[in-house]
Amino acid sequence: MKSKSCIIPIPICLFLLFGFSIAKAQVLKEKNNFVIIKPTDKLADIIYKAATLTPSPRQLRWQELELTAFFHFGPNTFTGNEWGTGKEDPKVFNPVELDARQWVRTAKEAGFKQVILTAKHHDGFCLWPTKTTPHSVKSSPWKNGNGDVVKEVAEACKEYKMGFGIYLSPWDRNSALYGTDAYNGFFADQLTELLTQYGRIDEVWFDGANGEGPNGKKQVYDFDRWYKLIRKLQPTATIAIMGPDVRWVGTETGYGRDTEWSVVPANNLDAAAITGNSQQEVSFKPQGDMRGNDLGGRDKIKNAKALVWYPAETDVSIRPGWFYHPEENDKVKSPEKLLDIYYNSVGKNSVLLLNIPPDKDGLINKSDIESLQGWKRLRDETFAVNLAKGAEVSCANGLNLKSVLDDDYQTYFITKNKDTSSVITFKLKSPETFDVLLLQENISIGQRVEKFVLEYWSDKQWKEAAAGTTIGYKRLLRFPAVTTNQVRLKIESARLNPTISTFGLYKQP
Repeated sequence: MKSKSCIIPIPICLFLLFGFSIAKAQVLKEKNNFVIIKPTDKLADIIYKAATLTPSPRQLRWQELELTAFFHFGPNTFTGNEWGTGKEDPKVFNPVELDARQWVRTAKEAGFKQVILTAKHHDGFCLWPTKTTPHSVKSSPWKNGNGDVVKEVAEACKEYKMGFGIYLSPWDRNSALYGTDAYNGFFADQLTELLTQYGRIDEVWFDGANGEGPNGKKQVYDFDRWYKLIRKLQPTATIAIMGPDVRWVGTETGYGRDTEWSVVPANNLDAAAITGNSQQEVSFKPQGDMRGNDLGGRDKIKNAKALVWYPAETDVSIRPGWFYHPEENDKVKSPEKLLDIYYNSVGKNSVLLLNIPPDKDGLINKSDIESLQGWKRLRDETFAVNLAKGAEVSCANGLNLKSVLDDDYQTYFITKNKDTSSVITFKLKSPETFDVLLLQENISIGQRVEKFVLEYWSDKQWKEAAAGTTIGYKRLLRFPAVTTNQVRLKIESARLNPTISTFGLYKQP
């Protein structure tokens, strides 16, 4: 290191050593996951604010999971329904071989980092011995009414060092209180039990289902009350998807957007609520349609009243249904289909929530396990070796060039001065054949890249291999295989100095 330092002029040396750190410190100082847009803000001001928004610690942890598993399980597993009526006899629930350790172990071996259990679905049946209603496992023959599915899954997650989340359906087709003010308290009581009896809860998952209850009425949900309760009892838990931390991508296909911004308009943000920085982070659900092709582009944020970091979760079931049905054992998604979903969810700046429903015995079916194992093999074979590793990296206006290949997400390339475009060239040690590009921005600094192109050197000219818009936490692009010893990443547009943490070239098996 000393010999290299000696040939760099002192002023440049000082900039490289201290200028980058000062710039980074300035960005870190401005960190926040929401911002008010002032009436006097010009478009350039709005773009800058969007570029400096960052995820909260819980949002960052959630994004880094990449893969989470859903376990839909309950009376529907035994009746064959997808949506129960709430009139099911608890005696139908009897998973005689239930093994939560097998569920969690299966998920972990497939590469998942967290699981979410349907503690209560729309039928109102509770998978724990709640004090709020007899419509629960304590009224079932399973373990003579002494069982607790939530406890068993929570303990298995602790054993396998997996994140644990719970789904609690706001819609309850069994409770006589549903459709009255008292139901919001009833629901809060159920939340309190789940959030205080099972250790750390990493995610609380709501959906927007809001049908009629036994009295024929619909409920006005008091989400604000429930959010505050979760923040109080489990402050590190992410609240999704009818919540302030994570939004639904908009479909249940497993496929995300080609352009996925984590910063989106939040016009219902109350400026008075954050006066004097009293509100350290957002604790409300941003309103508006979150299902368009591009939610955070310049034309979408230019008239926003506020902006918020609100990333997307992409959900899908490994089977046609969300609950187990034996007739679907031969309809489990193939490893190749799951891989395609992976590229179009995790590879498009989203977290994939894949449902793996246990069967009537209380086990993950072998059909699902075989597909998950095949999917894991395909991912491992593809991403085992970064073919760009060891390349000579050059860039006329970049700092910290080697960081894009050092396998450390925390380190990152950034441009000098106020440059919002750049060309990073990679000269490989030898010609390589590849067909997958992996890119990551350091989102703890912000999401900034708006347009990029990957080019390769062939026949004495640069040719395009792939192109995209947003990167975010992770972007994966597939393209026809090319062979070359030189590539370049052209960042054509960014909202502020782009930060690239990872650059990878891979070959699919």
